[in-house]
Amino acid sequence: MFANVLKLLTKKRRKMIKKHIITLTVIITLLVIAKVFAYNMPQAAESLLKEEKTTRNNDTLVSEIEEPAQTMADLKFAEEGLPLGDAIVERKMEKALAKFSYSNLQTNRLHNKAAEWFPVIEPILAAYGIPEDFKYMPLVESGLKSGVSPKGAAGFWQFMPATARGYGLKVNSKVDERNNLRKSTVAAAKYIKELYGIFDNWALVAAAYNVGDNHMRKQINRQKQDNYFKMKLNSETASYVYKLISMKQIMEYPNQYGYKAPRAFLAYNAEKAAANEANKAEQAE
Repeated sequence: MFANVLKLLTKKRRKMIKKHIITLTVIITLLVIAKVFAYNMPQAAESLLKEEKTTRNNDTLVSEIEEPAQTMADLKFAEEGLPLGDAIVERKMEKALAKFSYSNLQTNRLHNKAAEWFPVIEPILAAYGIPEDFKYMPLVESGLKSGVSPKGAAGFWQFMPATARGYGLKVNSKVDERNNLRKSTVAAAKYIKELYGIFDNWALVAAAYNVGDNHMRKQINRQKQDNYFKMKLNSETASYVYKLISMKQIMEYPNQYGYKAPRAFLAYNAEKAAANEANKAEQAE
């Protein structure tokens, strides 16, 4: 009898122990799973964040090349520098650069436009002997705005209708070739070359493009001054060359002004740099 009871108790105890072991095994398994899940969550989140950043930055990449700091002596337009040591000129330049910084202008679209427009504009300017810096003019003229100005200027180079027709562009109710990048650039190159024949100075040429050659000649004669940076002109023309230099700066040194150069623009610059190096090597031979 006692032996049977002992046997029964031993059997029950074994069942209890077995249940406890199963329960402990389940708990331990759940704890291990929870720990693994907790460990993987930050990694998964980090992976997703990286993927999102990569996707977001796919079209807009920051150049990792360190850009050299620019001084007033480095700022030039068509290889013509600013008058150094002139406090008024330096103040105007600093003001223009501040206006073109990303915090004020807030548009990376300019770099996308440059990548699209420059391959068309540059060879045409070169063919007419026009300094490459004039390629920034359409970005100032029409890149910051679109449509027809209150005075009637339109297109990439903001030609007035009569001026456009005078340089071979069709402007009528059916066709407006001011909106054709290639044709309007040819017209602009002809006009700019003609202006240089009059003023023999690229800063004055740019100012005359903005205000008109007749008005510019009158101001030179009236003021007896042919240094653009020393002349007293209307506010738009007086700031025009400063705007061109500022546009050049944000195109060539985007990081310094808060911009992110798009992939297309970086690729364009890299291709152009490689072509320039190849040309130098050919000339050296």
